[in-house]
Amino acid sequence: MSEPLTTAKNCRHYAMCKIDFLGTGICASGPEKQYVAFYPQGRMDLYAALAEEKIPVTEKCLEIADTCDLCGKCDYQCYFVTELRPTKVMKALKDHVAAYLENGGKVVKEDVDEVLVELRKMVGDEWATSDRAIALTYAHDPSPITGLMMPDYVIMPNTKEEVSAIVKLLNQKQIPFAVRGNGSSVMGFVMSPGAVLDMNRMKTIEFDEKNWLVKTGAGVTAFDLQTEAKKRGFRVNVAEPSALVCANIMCSGIFSTFSATYGTAADNFIDAEFVSKDGACFRMNDKDAPNLFAFNPTDAGIPAICTSADIKLHPIHEDETGLLIPFATMAAALNFTKACATHRIGLAISVLGGEYLSTFMAPTTQLAKEIKEVFTKDLGIQYLVLVVGGKYDIEAIHSMGHPSIDQELFKALYLGMPSLRSAKWLSLLTEMSDDEPFSYLKLNGFTDLSETALSPSPELLAKEVDPELQSFFKRLFSKPEMTDLVWLNMFRIISSRMGREKHVIPLIIYLPIENELVAEIDGEFRRIADKHGLKNDYGFITPLDNGKRCVFEYDYFLDQNDPDEMVRMQQALQEAGMMLEGYGQKTGTVKWIRHLFTQGFCRKENFLYSKT
Repeated sequence: MSEPLTTAKNCRHYAMCKIDFLGTGICASGPEKQYVAFYPQGRMDLYAALAEEKIPVTEKCLEIADTCDLCGKCDYQCYFVTELRPTKVMKALKDHVAAYLENGGKVVKEDVDEVLVELRKMVGDEWATSDRAIALTYAHDPSPITGLMMPDYVIMPNTKEEVSAIVKLLNQKQIPFAVRGNGSSVMGFVMSPGAVLDMNRMKTIEFDEKNWLVKTGAGVTAFDLQTEAKKRGFRVNVAEPSALVCANIMCSGIFSTFSATYGTAADNFIDAEFVSKDGACFRMNDKDAPNLFAFNPTDAGIPAICTSADIKLHPIHEDETGLLIPFATMAAALNFTKACATHRIGLAISVLGGEYLSTFMAPTTQLAKEIKEVFTKDLGIQYLVLVVGGKYDIEAIHSMGHPSIDQELFKALYLGMPSLRSAKWLSLLTEMSDDEPFSYLKLNGFTDLSETALSPSPELLAKEVDPELQSFFKRLFSKPEMTDLVWLNMFRIISSRMGREKHVIPLIIYLPIENELVAEIDGEFRRIADKHGLKNDYGFITPLDNGKRCVFEYDYFLDQNDPDEMVRMQQALQEAGMMLEGYGQKTGTVKWIRHLFTQGFCRKENFLYSKT
């Protein structure tokens, strides 16, 4: 398999190329044309399909190839997330199309039928298509549970009235449809053989600072909303940066490290606008509206299409900073986390494992593996509790007596990561330690000593990446936000690195913070994945509901191009699902996110406290 085709087939579909998370700008044709096919992600899919002769060269295919100017921005963005270099794929796509035309290849025209004509009357000629080059980029993702599902139509509405008209027409013609945010769920939930409604054109953002809210359209990403909120001194509780906020609320209710304070599900919004499955428009707070605040503990289809939501704003205070508190055991980390949440200490709280921490911090897979070994084996740090808070939160944590890594030391460790591998550094820590775990962190001047030993710098860290990209990454790592624990947790750009080595399949549950129960389920996740020969690791735990409960993610990893591994992942997921159903029935308190899916607008109490 050629290098461009290998790269193309390994796209994770995380949609990070659709947001300007590195400050480089994004592919120029994307914001203009809007369809995913005009972003690097879509071109990767298109090239792979053409190379494997899955679709013909179409009129839109010519346009997609032509609008790429080979600027190279996608190399920076994609390398940051997955270490892939898509520019070679972009060139291969252009070369493939050019060669096809030179050899007299026939360009396939779009099939314009009665339905497409009607759809275009509603949204405009540009925003509804049946072209196979566009449809292909909405037809699959790395999910192990779904295959290729090519839609007949792709539609991009711009208003709730257009959404309503589209739904009524599709119902009348008995055409099934799926509603797509950025497609970053990567679990096969946003595909349909009939029509796909891509909500990305609905990008309105209206702030009402007096009432502490912002109205966001269905096409607004978490990163862009957080960026606009931060400019005004606020933050919003959002999840993955490329996820569309309204879709994310609908799917999972939004959980993040800040959910420890800001909550989840209905805690995050004040009102929302919807189009029902029969095409009627309503607001969530209308007295005669469907009760989306309720929770039905069964698999449920989409109850309605969210076209906008009024999201709560939270103030950002000047004294906010971050701390990382190391622990050798999960039980100790959970005890500390529960104490903080119960006493309402901190804004963001999360128990991170070695895989999360090393993958987040390190710019390459190899360095991440080496740093994980240093943290877990050499330093004995199995878990790190992240806390973001103001000065009173930090004072309270210091009074608890735990050694910690503050913002200054974190920056030194981050930019000095390559030097962490040296025996000299590790022997220095051994000499400084006493019987108390991690006691060296309490020594006066330890940060200065660390800087001397590690010689941290953006240049040092940038030397770990491909030589052609080192100049860019040196500038990137020089930006203050790239080493700022508060910024990194607000914008979550490094969380996308979890799928760098392989596509990540998150298993997410809600349960009480009970050490034995958490450890037991953690062990069962690991046992099942190991049985099926899958890479796996603990992800994170964030407390909810003042420490009574938590959201727990465990991660399985998948080579999306390995058919055998796909089968083994399907088997493992089925077994893990049965395990979780069993715990749910046995305890009455363990809730699997499968049952929350599409019910994210419900009150969290309705699923956290439900008996079924």
